[in-house]
Amino acid sequence: MANVVLVIHMQRGFLEPGCPLYCSDDARRIIPNVRRLVEEEQAKGSHFIFTRDTHDPDDKEFQMFPPHCVRGTVENEIIPELQGFPGEHIASNRYSVFFNTGLERRLRELAPEKLIVVGVCTDICVMHSVADARYRDYPVEVPADCVATFDPEAHRWALQHMETILGAKVVASSLTART
Repeated sequence: MANVVLVIHMQRGFLEPGCPLYCSDDARRIIPNVRRLVEEEQAKGSHFIFTRDTHDPDDKEFQMFPPHCVRGTVENEIIPELQGFPGEHIASNRYSVFFNTGLERRLRELAPEKLIVVGVCTDICVMHSVADARYRDYPVEVPADCVATFDPEAHRWALQHMETILGAKVVASSLTART
């Protein structure tokens, strides 16, 4: 039984300067960590699911946030640093990547030992997806140096919440030590 790595919304719309929901230069710092984790987990035989925040032009989410990651735009693409890795791609349009997607069914088929969750935004899509994974009794691991968001305080709060309330294992991965 292999792990499943959920790579959440590592897209141009969040991680490239000039996009309306660009997370920040600090968020870009996780890219090498995520890439190394993907390489290491690939060598271990883990399965990868890349999620893409994907919206229609009239999505109601745009009442709260500026239009972003619209279906068919460059913003909707996985960042170049992670393109080419094997794995499935799932489009989602709400904070949890479980909502109205085939993720739950696919995870039942894969029966992972644990889920490793990386990506953006720690306090939004990562946290809501971790909550849904934990509601389904999956063991979840979140490498703290492989998630990021707009606000450092919200990032710290979300990591603590995922660990103390949701029961995810937040780890300080060894990846940073090798850079």
